[in-house]
Amino acid sequence: MKTAFETTPFETGSVSGSAGGKATESIAWTPHPAFAGVSMKHLVTGADTNGTSSVHLVRVNPGCCIGDHIHNGKTEIHQVVAGVGRCLLEEREIAYAEGAVAVIPADRPHSVVAGHPGLFLLAVFSPALL
Repeated sequence: MKTAFETTPFETGSVSGSAGGKATESIAWTPHPAFAGVSMKHLVTGADTNGTSSVHLVRVNPGCCIGDHIHNGKTEIHQVVAGVGRCLLEEREIAYAEGAVAVIPADRPHSVVAGHPGLFLLAVFSPALL
């Protein structure tokens, strides 16, 4: 049996648009190239939006982190879907729990640390990350 950390509504849902749709369970988890214990499902990419935005389900394993980084020219919005953790945005710490939303302005350093049992974020970028 899967735990709440292993299953979110996005694991059993779908992504739909004018070009059709796809089941989210058919979208592969991609390990983050720089941060161990972090994986992403690219739900909507710039190819779907003419580069205006992208949407990603981000899984941060318990005790793992997305280290300090900047997205040049991209605003990022996090919605916590499941789990707990914290975001450090410049010098401000933001508690992450289910339902929390954080706006990360373009070009601002930030990091995310997952608590236990881990953290699922819906990350929306404008313009698109990918």
